[in-house]
Amino acid sequence: LILALFGIVILAEIFMPQILMVLAPGFVATPDRLAAAIDLGRVTMPYLPMISVVALWIAIANAHDRFMAGAAAPIVANLCFIAGAISIPLFAVDLGVFQALPIAIGLLLAGLLQLAFLFFVLRRLSALPKLQWPHISSAGRAMWRNFIPSALGACGMQLNLLVDLILASLLPVGAISWLYYADRVAQLPLGIVGIAIGTALLPRLSTAEAEKQRACFIKALDEAIIFAGFFVVPAIISLIILAGPIIEGLFVYGAFTTDDSVMAAMALSAYAVGLPGFVLVKILQPAFYAAGQPGTVLKISIMTIVINITGSLILMPLFGHVGLALATSLSGLIAGAVMAVLLSRRRRLGGGCIVMMGRIFLATMIMAIVLFVLVNFGSGLRHFMPAALWLAGQVIFGGSVFLAAAVFFKAIPAGLVRRWRH
Repeated sequence: LILALFGIVILAEIFMPQILMVLAPGFVATPDRLAAAIDLGRVTMPYLPMISVVALWIAIANAHDRFMAGAAAPIVANLCFIAGAISIPLFAVDLGVFQALPIAIGLLLAGLLQLAFLFFVLRRLSALPKLQWPHISSAGRAMWRNFIPSALGACGMQLNLLVDLILASLLPVGAISWLYYADRVAQLPLGIVGIAIGTALLPRLSTAEAEKQRACFIKALDEAIIFAGFFVVPAIISLIILAGPIIEGLFVYGAFTTDDSVMAAMALSAYAVGLPGFVLVKILQPAFYAAGQPGTVLKISIMTIVINITGSLILMPLFGHVGLALATSLSGLIAGAVMAVLLSRRRRLGGGCIVMMGRIFLATMIMAIVLFVLVNFGSGLRHFMPAALWLAGQVIFGGSVFLAAAVFFKAIPAGLVRRWRH
């Protein structure tokens, strides 16, 4: 891993201008932006081997049922990003287009701190791998046979975002930022719920599959879908209805204008439409890995990439940056639906979650009606408070309405109720 990635870093440092011209061809029309991207790319590229080793060590910790380490590592990175952003005004010199340099340096610091953190975690578990010259054993060959389709299958979403980046660079200046800010907000429910559940689910599904306990396998997936649905379904509807207030409350400061917020809010609504598919993919992917079928995930990923590229080329001329977000969402919805159908045919996915998901949907609709009325008829209150406070009030009020409706419709997952009681 280290040898291969250091080789990639060296090549990337040398050929960064050519790489950026491929990734963001639209930057050629703005030389200052291209120069900044090249220099910042060279600064941040060493983060690649660091975060890759961190990812490997997180997987080892997860295999020992220590999920907290993997959850805490991104927090370290975020703190470094925030520190870098806060330090920008402290520079005595005007950085011009290189204003992001402190954040780029913060990224490298984040990699070092994450490495140190995981190093101590694995050392306490006596699970720290020793550095030795690689050789391929029989177990290693089996791992590599699974690794290649698994790695290619897992990069489907990243490739879709890369397609959005390339095409967005051809749109007017600002399109990349609108998509980026919208994607950051949309990723919150996906990361907090979908990715977290999928990570914790893999060891449980692997054990059930190895012991041929199909009932336990199906039950685990049903519980995961219900638990995710309880948090994600209201989040999706809220992101669509409150897209404007969310972007305005979080980002409309300084150089981020009201016009920018409108554009980013439209992209956020488009991304939110695809969240059910993306979350379902993160939950159902481990089922295929546990069953030793990474090739199926790869085929579905290739399908989603084709759908995303085709959809982007069709929708971008019609809807601009929103068309790119819609194409990405469409690919996620189709991927989630295909995985669910395949698992149902293989008798690995039951229908035990359908009734509960219906109750969650009913509770969410009550919340949606209340939020819609508040957004469209409570605008008078907005003028008496800051955007961030108005957003916080809507989130708290909407969340309270959803919880009350969930109690009424008995839509709260049983496992969550037991945790509250204890």
